[in-house]
Amino acid sequence: MTHNRRHQRRFAFQVIYSLNFATAMSKEQLVRSFENFWTEEEFDITREDSYAWTLVQGVFDNRAAIDEIITRHSQHWKLNRIAKVELTILRLSLFEMLFCPDIPFKVAMNEAIELAKDFGDDNSKTFVNGVLDAAAKDAERDSE
Repeated sequence: MTHNRRHQRRFAFQVIYSLNFATAMSKEQLVRSFENFWTEEEFDITREDSYAWTLVQGVFDNRAAIDEIITRHSQHWKLNRIAKVELTILRLSLFEMLFCPDIPFKVAMNEAIELAKDFGDDNSKTFVNGVLDAAAKDAERDSE
């Protein structure tokens, strides 16, 4: 089985998506949830060493800041009105864009669009691309 970043990103997407249905999850519950899925996937690296865990933990720890950015760039859409698939993709991708300096914005955005094609509806990729593009432009302006 391949353990490349795309595969781990897809795995992380699924775990992060499941968080949409849990009320106030603790870090211990997050670890348990992750490891339940992780065992099923039969990865041959530890949770702590996986890129998937970096993404899941990062989104969990930075969700408030990420959600604020989504709200700012989703053109008046409230978070609770954004479909869970798109919200999950945006959280995952914005974490990569803003907290993973080794991931270029374009890579994070392209991966997000691939997730949107695979898991979303016909409008998902356009919506995801629009929010991420606006957030990327904002982040680039802030770094100048």
